[in-house]
Amino acid sequence: MPHLLHIDASARAEGSVSRDVATTFRQGWTGTVTYRDLGAAPLPHMGIDAILSRSLPAAGFTPEQRAAAALQDTLLDELIAADAYLFAVPMYNYGVPSTFKSWIDHILIVGRTIGASGESPVAGRPATLVLSKGGAYGPGTPKEGWDFVEPYLVKVFAETLGLDLHVIAAELTLADTTPAMHDLRGLAADSLAAAHESARARARTLALV
Repeated sequence: MPHLLHIDASARAEGSVSRDVATTFRQGWTGTVTYRDLGAAPLPHMGIDAILSRSLPAAGFTPEQRAAAALQDTLLDELIAADAYLFAVPMYNYGVPSTFKSWIDHILIVGRTIGASGESPVAGRPATLVLSKGGAYGPGTPKEGWDFVEPYLVKVFAETLGLDLHVIAAELTLADTTPAMHDLRGLAADSLAAAHESARARARTLALV
């Protein structure tokens, strides 16, 4: 039975668009799931103990370095054990939430997931990236070029880890709560509906693999 690693990054437990679209995907997933909620249980940011634990002999670890290495091993085990991935990530201030950046920092390790001889141990596995963006950032929009979420995560997941990445994005998610975006509410609703349908279709596709 296929095994999914699902990570939610939104700080919102309720009313999160990225969580809601990911839930739509999960409703169509038929395998097992490892779930990590970074909003409810954030990981520590990368510190000196985690950095040193990657290069020092384990026999000489301090207790703090041993704990940092154990956390990284746990996260890597979750990553490598999965057959497929679901990442639900909102845009915060034009970038990824710091909690999700922490997770990335812990699993990108030279010699284990990147920079080793040969390809990444997870290369070729399917990954679904659900993004929620408060505005619109495509060509011709006032904020064109301000999206530092999607390009960064494509670089990490598709180009660095070699995942077979499928991106689903709901845009204009702030339209319902921002008076200045009132005229964009119809477009926001269309974008959200399309994101949910894409999530359903993606789950159906992976169920057939």
